[in-house]
Amino acid sequence: MNAPVTHWTPLRSSAPNVFDAEACATFAAHYPEGPHRLRHALDRHPLLDIDALADLAERLPQSSVEYNRGDLPIGVDGKPGGTGLSIAETIRRVHEANSWAVLKNVEQVPSYQALLHDLLGELKDEIEAKTGPMLTPQGFVFISSPNAVTPYHFDPEHNILLQVAGSKVMTQFAAGDPRFAPDEMHESYHSGGPRELTWRDEFDVHGCEYPLGPGDAVYVPVMAPHFVRNGQDSSISLSITWRSGWSYNESDARGFNHLLRQRGFAPAAPRRWPAQNRARAYAFRALRRLGLAG
Repeated sequence: MNAPVTHWTPLRSSAPNVFDAEACATFAAHYPEGPHRLRHALDRHPLLDIDALADLAERLPQSSVEYNRGDLPIGVDGKPGGTGLSIAETIRRVHEANSWAVLKNVEQVPSYQALLHDLLGELKDEIEAKTGPMLTPQGFVFISSPNAVTPYHFDPEHNILLQVAGSKVMTQFAAGDPRFAPDEMHESYHSGGPRELTWRDEFDVHGCEYPLGPGDAVYVPVMAPHFVRNGQDSSISLSITWRSGWSYNESDARGFNHLLRQRGFAPAAPRRWPAQNRARAYAFRALRRLGLAG
């Protein structure tokens, strides 16, 4: 697990705002624990068309590229299989490739870093008023074939998914509810395990659907389980993510609980925001410095 980074200060450009005043107010009212939809003005951005993304994929290190078949069930056991195509071919032929691809940490490329900084800079005041300094900004681009499925999983970041082209439906489940992601799965993930979760059909009635078309966005709270079904056309989405002191404390408290569970204890789960979970997080970091924790 990564240690918290120092306070990040966004570099703002003179580009027009992507989130208007209404979107910023909606975000402020719901952040950090309430999933919600927003409107944005990012569609038709030149960095996010198919050819630009295929070029980006070839510039990123292999560790920052993931792609696989798109005709997947909601729940998968481990990482799905590949498509047999290169990443650039997969993206350029996305309409017919039956695939799902993600380009990770696009901020490694300066032009995409500037885009990420501009977007997060628009929400910096609202974020830091609730969860303190904005840490570890990252960007992820998702390129999906018609009807592709992103299986059920969770993520450790605060996340806004902006739909740029095509349509999809994200189904979210309550963050921190052990019915949808048992504590042991959280602990396994924060100790190096996969982010994919076990799906049960009876979960479906408890999910909240967020239909997304170009100009729509949805906020995903830290570790909120979710899956995504693509629409009838190929799709491009951009996730802008960041960490907070609270999210790092939650991660490390889960890591500490993993150690306790290995020793026969049944620890209580970390509490959701605004609780800070500092005692277990600090204990885990101390053990890690001593080489006694991963």
